[in-house]
Amino acid sequence: MPARRGRWNATDLGLIAVFAALVAGSALIAAIPVGGLGVPITLQTLAVMLTGLALGPGRAFAAVGLYVLLGLAGLPIFSGGRSGLGVLAGPSAGYILAFPLAAAAVGWLTAIVLRRTAGTASRLRPVLLFAAAMVSSIIFVHGLGVLGMMLNAKLDFSKAFLADLAFYPGDVIKNALAVTVALSLHKAFPDLLLRRVRKTDALPGGARP
Repeated sequence: MPARRGRWNATDLGLIAVFAALVAGSALIAAIPVGGLGVPITLQTLAVMLTGLALGPGRAFAAVGLYVLLGLAGLPIFSGGRSGLGVLAGPSAGYILAFPLAAAAVGWLTAIVLRRTAGTASRLRPVLLFAAAMVSSIIFVHGLGVLGMMLNAKLDFSKAFLADLAFYPGDVIKNALAVTVALSLHKAFPDLLLRRVRKTDALPGGARP
């Protein structure tokens, strides 16, 4: 009989809730205003990328998506205590909507890295995970962030791009920290994602759990 695809259990649901709370908490810590557009620097991208690095694509998308949905539903968990659908009309809308996609993307890339380096003492793993985090951040967070500023703040591409550049130095540091924490988590809790990756390889045709 073919192996059935894995399903989320109570532990998975608990991890989704915990990481959703982590992203929410990170949005409210030490928000630093940047320029005059009202898009602050927070620890939020660190938490978003850590969620993907730790949980893989599906659970990371669910965790960060849950955070976004709760914020849009009215909980004051966006940066500065904002909430509601009104944030979608603000300059930070692109960043907020990008978070679940970025978490899923880095989670997917993380699963690939862990699969390819499983059972080895590869020194490339931290480098590859950092690259995965940066690529996901640039494509989704910065890409949609620029688009959001163009649409909602009525900036042309060059001005939106320059405004977004202010976030790059912090993102490099935050992604490096996220990778460091994620590697420690995977070392301390091998079942967190690595064993799920191995189970994926064991399924017929490489079906994803």
